[in-house]
Amino acid sequence: MKRERNETIGLKLHLIGLSVIVLCMIGGVCGLGTGLAQDNAESSETIARMDFHIPAQPLGTALNAFAVTSGWQVSASSELTTGAESPGVVGNYTPEQGLKNLLSGTGLTYRMDGSKMATIERQTSSGVVPAVVAVGAAGAVAGAMIAADGSEEAVVTAQKPVKVPEVVVKDVKERPHREELLPEYPGGDVATGGRLGVLGNREIMDTPFNQTNYTSKVIENQQIRYMADVLNNDPTARASASQSTGADDFSIRGFSVSNQDILFNGLYGVAPTFFNSMMTESLERVEVLKGPSALLAGVAPGGSIGGMINLVPKRAGQDPLTQFTGSYISSTQFGGHADISRRYGSEKQFGIRLNGVYRNGDTAIDYQSRESALASLGMDYRGRKFRLAADLGYQYQNIQGMRDFTTVVAGVQVPTPPNNRGNYDGPYDFSKPTVYYGTLRGEYDLTDNLSAFVSTGGSYRSTRYSLVNRTIVNSQGDLSANNFATMSADKTTAWTVETGLQGRFATGPVQHQTVLAYTTLRRDWQRATVPIPRPASNIYTPTFGPAPDLSLQPDPGSGKPLQESVLSGATLADTLSILDERVQLTVGGRFQTIDIKQFNFTTGVMTTNYNEDKATPMVGLVVKPWQQVAFYANYIEGLQQGPTAPVTAANAGEVFAPFVAKQYEVGAKVDFGRFGTTLAFYQIAQPTGFVNPTTNIFGVDGEQRNRGIDFNVFGEVIEGVRLLGGAAFIDAELTKTQGGINDGHTGIGVPRSRLVLGGEWDTPFLQGFTLFARGTRNSSMFLNAANTQEVPSWARLDLGARYMFLQPNGKPVTIRANVTNVLDSGYWDANAFGQLTLSDPRVFWLSATIDF
Repeated sequence: MKRERNETIGLKLHLIGLSVIVLCMIGGVCGLGTGLAQDNAESSETIARMDFHIPAQPLGTALNAFAVTSGWQVSASSELTTGAESPGVVGNYTPEQGLKNLLSGTGLTYRMDGSKMATIERQTSSGVVPAVVAVGAAGAVAGAMIAADGSEEAVVTAQKPVKVPEVVVKDVKERPHREELLPEYPGGDVATGGRLGVLGNREIMDTPFNQTNYTSKVIENQQIRYMADVLNNDPTARASASQSTGADDFSIRGFSVSNQDILFNGLYGVAPTFFNSMMTESLERVEVLKGPSALLAGVAPGGSIGGMINLVPKRAGQDPLTQFTGSYISSTQFGGHADISRRYGSEKQFGIRLNGVYRNGDTAIDYQSRESALASLGMDYRGRKFRLAADLGYQYQNIQGMRDFTTVVAGVQVPTPPNNRGNYDGPYDFSKPTVYYGTLRGEYDLTDNLSAFVSTGGSYRSTRYSLVNRTIVNSQGDLSANNFATMSADKTTAWTVETGLQGRFATGPVQHQTVLAYTTLRRDWQRATVPIPRPASNIYTPTFGPAPDLSLQPDPGSGKPLQESVLSGATLADTLSILDERVQLTVGGRFQTIDIKQFNFTTGVMTTNYNEDKATPMVGLVVKPWQQVAFYANYIEGLQQGPTAPVTAANAGEVFAPFVAKQYEVGAKVDFGRFGTTLAFYQIAQPTGFVNPTTNIFGVDGEQRNRGIDFNVFGEVIEGVRLLGGAAFIDAELTKTQGGINDGHTGIGVPRSRLVLGGEWDTPFLQGFTLFARGTRNSSMFLNAANTQEVPSWARLDLGARYMFLQPNGKPVTIRANVTNVLDSGYWDANAFGQLTLSDPRVFWLSATIDF
């Protein structure tokens, strides 16, 4: 986290120098005091000695090994470690002695920033900070003079008078490039900032929003294999579907976030999440912004307004990496993951990173197996003025025995959930999505204060699937026949571009950070479907009937158009700051065009031709009265395509203007150094449409208003103990409903409260051994607007452990074991569309990661 200190310590150094001279006079010789100090230091350090086995290797890798062995936090910039070689350290030393040996001959030294916290920095010509040299010199001269006057023989070397300079200590705020990742927060679970759409990367203390940026460390240590499970750490953003569905769905602040609305590298339409589950092995960050984001990212293809999730791919680090992870997931899934990266060039400006994954086997759910494959390639060039990055990916999933969503007919109470290992959908449903995706991003510094950027990306997705959306017809759990049972094939292609200018300038005392950007996304979606029969059944004692005739399965290329959409817009935003950025005001606006054509995919006839424009503003304020405290407020709008009147309405086919959701939010963020908290209060109001029962005319006359509180905690509360989680409270009220019947009721699929608290403990009894635990409690939810169908509250416990040790070559080996849903709790979860999904059973996750 950024620190800003601005104090003059020259006077203090003069006083320190004078004190040294006085002490030397009192003691007779400076050497006596120095010797005693060294003896005391050595005697205290002897207690903390430990064995080091770090061989000669690149300095960055050696420092990582040192941090793991010692438990210290060591900070070093890539500029210092690039190309530097460490002689290593082998033997029994105190951590400080070990660090000194590790830096021997590198021209670097360290500065202690607290207990077990060191920052690597360059040595001066004398090996220490000039001001300290001056103080030491003054003391040495004084000691020598006194010794000369005494009985002992002394040699005095004439020296010029030494003036102690006035030193101003200030953390210089080096702004990262637009695409440069911000560092991890202490503890490593979250980052100190993330991407704010077209505004680029911003630190969370400078952000007028509530944003949590999860790191690859969380993904690795919790053995997260699919992106949705990252949100198990978040109280406000949650995955509202189990892994058994094969497709992730999300909710943020009580509003649905579609799986087609996940950003990749800040761009819509690229991520392989559309009716799919994104594998995590190639991800560096999962950034979650709470609240509407029309200005920041434009209109989401699926119309989500609750928030946005951005996926950041891995890049090559400064040090070479060759890593392999072998894994096991119950019941019989085995897999492997290779992660290789290198940097080349005189300044390591060229980077390449390759990730390859393959897993296959049976899951813990009856009749279900899952095959997963991923290949990703990340390449980047880091020049002084020009930066370029390309990311290419391929993902394949084959889920047999898919257990999909189910619904409950009106007037029927939600039945008790069946055994969570059971599969009421049976062995015949499957999903086989294949996705090719990629992005290319470039940034060029036109001047020191003005940069031009352009990004482009796209995806090609083809999938075959067979599914049935079962409907529960009574409290005994009976399922009606068919229920939209189909064998289908989809194909989607998407292409997107983002380009603009970002500059910094000043007008008097006001600093500006301004961005002008244009984005456009085109997506074509086609589908072919064949209905198949399914017999009546029961969730407790299912009946599946004969297997469907797979020869009838359509080909993705044979489908007719389902939707063609073009979403484009221009954004102008400016962040104005004064008082050394203690007060920051961000204002901006976006002009958005929504052009959508909807087709009947059976006949190919266009049913909707929709073209609308809308402007959406945003204003955000950050005030930092103290360095570690930030208060913020924002007003921002979300935008989604307007609804179409249903065929049963008197105005069937009428297309309405875009929906605008409005958010008001205030909050506070506190950085305690190694531990941080955020608190937010918000209100989001989203229009809804319904058919007037008297006139039978469909109109946009309803509203859902969500008021809530978000509280997040993260970081290392005490040495070796880390926390991650928080609490969310939502009052989701329906207003202006059809005839006022449901006014005051709670919105569909919105929990009133959600508590998540996870913790890690680095055990003192076994070095490198860490324990993990996380508890989650989700309050009850409603399936309908009348609030007559309630889904009970549920709770879940997850546990884990890992052990890291070093090989003789100094490379780490990490063994991890996790258990999700330890108590095997069976419960229903629900989404904003009134659909149910059954919880996943208890699952064991084992892995071993070896660095070569």
